[in-house]
Amino acid sequence: MEKHPITPFVKWAGGKRQLLGHIRERLPKTFHRYFEPFVGGGALLFELLAPDAVINDINKSLINAYRQIKSSTDQVITSLSALDEAIAEGGKSYYYTQRQNYNDKLMRDEYDVEMAALFIFINKHCFNGLYRVNGKGLFNVPYNNSLSKSFEEENLYRIAEYLKTIEILQGDFQTACSLAEPGDFIFFDSPYAPLNPSSFESYTKEGFDVESHRRLAALFRRLTEKGCYCMLTNHNTDFINQLYEGFHKDVVSVKRYINSDASNRKGEEIIITNYE
Repeated sequence: MEKHPITPFVKWAGGKRQLLGHIRERLPKTFHRYFEPFVGGGALLFELLAPDAVINDINKSLINAYRQIKSSTDQVITSLSALDEAIAEGGKSYYYTQRQNYNDKLMRDEYDVEMAALFIFINKHCFNGLYRVNGKGLFNVPYNNSLSKSFEEENLYRIAEYLKTIEILQGDFQTACSLAEPGDFIFFDSPYAPLNPSSFESYTKEGFDVESHRRLAALFRRLTEKGCYCMLTNHNTDFINQLYEGFHKDVVSVKRYINSDASNRKGEEIIITNYE
C-alpha cells in the first residue's frame, strides 16, 4: 500500500516514538512477515507499515480498539465525535461519568464500537495518557483537565486502511509468535522490567512479572534457533542484561514522559538483537 504519515491513536506506556530512529537503524536488511506481540500504541507498526504483519496484545480493550477501527471506522468516528462534543461542555464530571461507563462495559465484557471509542476518549483525557487498572481490573486514572479533540479523522481512516492488510490477535505473546517462520522479524516492545527490582508495575490486571520476563527471554532464544530475526527493547538493567546474555546490545538515552517526578524522567534503554 502507498505509505502515508500515520500516528498512533493512543498514548501508551513504554511507547517507542522517541526511539524510532535508533530502531530503524537496527532493523534487519530484509525480512518476511513482521510480528509485534506487544503492539501497544503501535509506533513502529505505523512507521514501517509492513504488509502481512501480525500484531497482538494482552489488553482486550486495546485490541478491541484496533479491531473496531479496522472493521467499523465510521461508527468509531461518530462515537468519538459525540464524546468530544459533550466533554467540551461537561468537562471533569463528564470524564468521570464516561470512565464509569467504560468500567461498566469492562465488567459486562462488552467489547464493541462504543467500548473502542470510550477507550480512545479516556486515553486522551486521562492524566499522562496512562492506562492503569486497580486490583479488580477497572480503569482508575484521573482526569487531565483537557478539552482537546480525541482523534484525527484522516489519521483513523489511514490506520483502518492499513489494518485491513494485517492479522490482529489478542492474548499471550508466546501464542502470537507460534506462526513465526525463519526469516520473519519479531519486535518485542515488552512491558518494562522495574528499575527497582522489588517493584513491578502492571498495565493489565494480569501483570507482567519476573517469570514472564524469563519466559520471554526463553522465547527469544527459541526464535533465534529457528532462524527468526528478533529485536527487544527494555530498561537497561542488570536483570535484562543477564536474561539476554550473549546477544547484541546497544544502550541509548531516553526521556521518560510517564513519570510524576520530573527528576526521574531521564534514563537508559537497551536495544537487543539476535543479529548485527
